[in-house]
Amino acid sequence: MDNPSSLITQVSRDEEANKAAREKGSTSSVSTKKPRSRGLFSSLLCCICKDQPQPPPVNNNAPLLVEENGTVSKVQVKPLLPPIKSKDSGKMCVVLDLDETLVHSSFKPVNNADFIIPVEIDGTVHQVYVLKRPHVDEFLKRMGELFECVLFTASLAKYADPVSDLLDKWGAFRSRLFRESCVFHRGNYVKDLSRLGRDLDKVVIVDNSPASYVFHPDNAVPVASWFEDMSDTELLDLIPFFERLSKVDNVYTVLKQGGTAS
Repeated sequence: MDNPSSLITQVSRDEEANKAAREKGSTSSVSTKKPRSRGLFSSLLCCICKDQPQPPPVNNNAPLLVEENGTVSKVQVKPLLPPIKSKDSGKMCVVLDLDETLVHSSFKPVNNADFIIPVEIDGTVHQVYVLKRPHVDEFLKRMGELFECVLFTASLAKYADPVSDLLDKWGAFRSRLFRESCVFHRGNYVKDLSRLGRDLDKVVIVDNSPASYVFHPDNAVPVASWFEDMSDTELLDLIPFFERLSKVDNVYTVLKQGGTAS
């Protein structure tokens, strides 16, 4: 692995390079001010490729394996999650993304980093500087109280697991799923919710990347990518919505396609 940034990237390096070339060719002028979205990890965490994948047909009764060519192989596989614990019986399952949803990470030194995670790559230890999104503590604590809360990230476990250890002080995450649990589909690491082993009408995913939940957009609560804006209140603002959601029996009665109910 010659590029340490691939620890937390959602798309291949070739796709990132192709995207940058397309963007360069589509503009006749270059601003002297570097946009915030052009930061080190902004392009690495972008999951939307040139050819946006179309959602395959979903069978709620069987997990799906999606091949690279987009075909669906209907093969029964072991659920990603263990049997639900008694304390979570009857609760909905909330799947939380990590990077740019709960935290922002960089290999560039950050003075106010909340965590510094050493990660060994090909015999070399790299320091990853992690900033917590504002109000992530209140949000994560409440999610753990209301739901069966699951971390699902396209990042590698060697980075994401120690970050989660430091981030989750309340044991909110009942389970943690990493890159190997994703389906690699048309250049993106997709989180196939049908493989969790939970009824889809009781599953919600919170993620900043639409490509991550492209198979199940009706189950998504989209959030904006976070880039060190300390005035951000999105996670705090979501808490009342999730408190209402915890009281219903079917997520589709609350969620609208592509967003949350007002």
